[in-house]
Amino acid sequence: QVQLAESGGGLVQAGGSLRLSCAVSGFSSYDMGWFRQASGKEREFVAAINWSGGWTRYADSVKGRFTISRDGTKNTVYLQMNSLKPEDTAVYYCAAARARFTSPVAASDERDFGSWGQGTQVTVSS
Repeated sequence: QVQLAESGGGLVQAGGSLRLSCAVSGFSSYDMGWFRQASGKEREFVAAINWSGGWTRYADSVKGRFTISRDGTKNTVYLQMNSLKPEDTAVYYCAAARARFTSPVAASDERDFGSWGQGTQVTVSS
């Protein structure tokens, strides 16, 4: 059973940057994703990366500002967030996919992710 632990959240001013980390224990060659849930809203897809780092996919709302990456030697997945906006405020979750995706197009449905971390709060002040 894979276990995930996020870190790196915090309070930042608009325009600032944060890097979230997700430590993966257990089997590490999963396709991975980041999701977020703002207060009073449904959880939404942010970014995904395949097991080898060969492809990535982003939500339109973060494209060009966020970068997902992974370090296989450290079993860690990262989400570099730049040019942060108040609307990026949310709890951010990393998740491991139930099975490898055949295409990045399929990698945004949370129902396809079976293991989740506890979440880390990101707050962006205006």
